[in-house]
Amino acid sequence: MGFLADALARVQPSATIAVTNKARELKAAGRDVIGLGAGEPDFDTPENIKAAAIKAINEGKTKYTAVDGIPELKAAIAEKFERENGLTYATNQITVGTGGKQVLYNALIATINPGDEVIIPTPYWVSYPDMVLLAGGEPVIVEADKSTFKITPEALDAAITSRTKWLIFNSPSNPSGAAYTEAELKALTDVLMKHPQVWIMTDDMYEHLVYDDFKFTTPAQVEPALYDRTLTVNGVSKAYAMTGWRIGYAGGPADLIKAMAKVQSQSTSNPCSIAQWAAVEALSGTQEFIPANNETFKGRRDLVVSMLNQASGISCPVPEGAFYVFPSCAGTIGKTAPSGKVLENDADFVTELLETEGVAVVHGSAFGLGPNFRISYATSTEALEEACQRIQRFCGNLK
Repeated sequence: MGFLADALARVQPSATIAVTNKARELKAAGRDVIGLGAGEPDFDTPENIKAAAIKAINEGKTKYTAVDGIPELKAAIAEKFERENGLTYATNQITVGTGGKQVLYNALIATINPGDEVIIPTPYWVSYPDMVLLAGGEPVIVEADKSTFKITPEALDAAITSRTKWLIFNSPSNPSGAAYTEAELKALTDVLMKHPQVWIMTDDMYEHLVYDDFKFTTPAQVEPALYDRTLTVNGVSKAYAMTGWRIGYAGGPADLIKAMAKVQSQSTSNPCSIAQWAAVEALSGTQEFIPANNETFKGRRDLVVSMLNQASGISCPVPEGAFYVFPSCAGTIGKTAPSGKVLENDADFVTELLETEGVAVVHGSAFGLGPNFRISYATSTEALEEACQRIQRFCGNLK
């Protein structure tokens, strides 16, 4: 009998974290590396939010709090859902966790029994399938259209069985940046209305990061009849440049929220008290910096898409949101890198790109869809321009 849990054999370490760590190691060794693997804004946390945290420290708000969030933060979250999404939640329908990842994990641990299936569309955030596996469930992968990175209602309907418990839905998407229009979302919710046993876990973390007049909507908003079986997950990490503060939250049915609090009470207990007070200010204070940041992101997106589409063998669609592009490198497969290595897949492409040109990106197969790779454009325009020039050079030198 082995010492480590058998469940660990079912999962893999996060590919995005692995790439970021590899880039750091190479930089520490003196290599000139541009890291485009991390999914976090390069903007600093806004001053009003930092001031709220300092105020909380000075006022001694540094003790344990309620397991799943202080009342003031729950009230701010409920207000946000009402104001921005037209969703009404009482405070006992709100949970706060140590980042959105913990909220998702709590929900799966609280609900999954052996044999339960969870539908996950590709390309997916790397953690979704592994969290389902750790919870004892079975991920059911539904492949998206490779040109839009979106699933069709027909594909969703075909994937649902009597054992389906959840659909995990992410729009705008990490890794593709693709976002579903209201009409596209309504077509999916129409399918879900036919299957009352299926719950929806919607990851709205990139809600505010949309471009070109795209209008964000969330499933329970588009189809109110799904309200009682939807967990609407969000957080302050991306739009408020608060990744390290680790505050995620969700609204959902009170019984589910209570069960998730039970899980959290036996794992981490409350999220950081100081970060919670900062999140109150983030959600309730000025939102003026979000459009300004989005303009910067949009400019970077347009630069990266244009330059990648000028690289031999690369095809990059224009995403609607988030701060990622997910280009295809299909045109490079079968070619030989300067090292002499023949590129057999997207993992080979990103490995050779890092070794040859010092550009760190994440291979698309880690997100369930290849041959693609993910670039985060949440870094300086200068770094992105240099990185794209290196990618062009790398592709031009393939034989």
